[in-house]
Formats: sequence, C-alpha cells, structure tokens
Amino acid sequence: MSGRLAGKVAIITGAAAGIGFATAQRFAAEGAKLVLCDVNEARVRDAADRLGATGASVDAHRVDVTSRDEVDGVVAATLARHGRIDILVNNAGITKDARLAKMTEAQFDAVIDVNLKGVFHCAQAVAAVMSEQGKGVILNASSVVGLYGNFGQTNYAASKFGVIGFTKTWARELGPKGVRVNAVCPGFVNTEILQSVPEKVLDGMKEHCWMRRLAEPAEIAAIYAFLASDDASYVNGTTIEASGGMSL
Repeated sequence: MSGRLAGKVAIITGAAAGIGFATAQRFAAEGAKLVLCDVNEARVRDAADRLGATGASVDAHRVDVTSRDEVDGVVAATLARHGRIDILVNNAGITKDARLAKMTEAQFDAVIDVNLKGVFHCAQAVAAVMSEQGKGVILNASSVVGLYGNFGQTNYAASKFGVIGFTKTWARELGPKGVRVNAVCPGFVNTEILQSVPEKVLDGMKEHCWMRRLAEPAEIAAIYAFLASDDASYVNGTTIEASGGMSL
C-alpha cells in the first residue's frame, strides 16, 4: 500500500474511538501497519475488524497503559510480528473533573496514572527500540488545557502540562538518536465524550473558538499523520495547538 507512512509500524493507544480511531483510519490510508491498543477489548477488536475490512494491516491488543507489564507485552508482540516499531501515538487519556475543593485523591491519581504515567510507560518501552533503529517518532496527546488550564480540571491540566514537559525533554534526549518527539494540543473535539454535554455548554465551547465550531477527530488525525511522516523530518520538540484559534 502506498502513502506517506507506507510500511511503517505504528502503535496507537486509546485507539478504539474518537481521535485515536480517526488517527488509525488516517494512518491506514497512508499505508501504515497498525497496532491498536485500548483498555476496552471488545471495542478495540471491533475497531481492528472495521479497519481490516478495508484492507489495512492491523492487530488489536487489550492494554491498560497504567500497567507496565501490559505495555511491555504489546511492544514485545509487535517486535515479534513486525521486527520494528516506527511510530508511537500516546493517545490514551481520561477525565475525572472536579473543582480543587471537591476533587478526591482517587480522581487526581486516576487521571495522572493514565494521562501522564501511561505516556511515560509507553514512551520508555519503545525508546530503546527506536534508538537502536536510528529512527522513530513519538507523538503525545496533550490539550489546550495543557497550555492554558481549565476550570475544574486540576488533574487533567497537570497531566497535559506534564505531557508537554515530557515532549520537550525527550526531544532533547532522543533527537540525537534519530527519534523525533512532538505533541498535539487539540481544543474542543467532536467525540463521544461530548455527547452527554448539554447543548448550551457546547454552544459556549464554539463561542470560545474563532471558527465557531468543534474540531472533527479526522482534523486532529491529519496533524498526527503529518508529524509521523517524513514531511515533518525536521520537526522535533514542538507542540502544535489545534484549537481553531481559541487562544487568540
């Protein structure tokens, strides 16, 4: 299959839905060999079946990114099957919102464990492989909340600010070894998470964006595809905000 990612082996976490699945779709269209990971086994296998029906090369794994053993397992399985890992998209993430005065330690820890420690686990697990190859790409999902903060999201903001810190640090450490590390900071995106949000709140989100609409997952996936490709061969340590200009 031809495309900018032809023959590249890509691990995508949180791949069963939303931005993760849209990224898998775009990578498949660009010719990548996909390794889909998600904590929901039924949904990730369904996602793999849907992509496989289009002719894509795809494997599915039930992975909890907070478990280093499970992360190491999927990396080992990928190496056994493909012999290399070219791209990692650290997309898995959760929210458990509450104001500072009301947030529980359990809420704080759960978000940090998935959104920050999970990113650490996955990146560390592939870093040695990519360094030995002399080439690789690690893409981290941050958020506009990781740039500007947000009311009621102490834990989420901390995790996404932290991901940007990871990105800049790993770009310095891994760049000399041929491994690029970048982050994407989406604004409000039309995913399942927003389906339960009242229409009035959604309208407020749109008002905060100068394009007066939500992003579609495919628009964020297109940024990941660019960063994963050789078109971005000199892009390293960068954080791309994709928010429709909400910060202006």
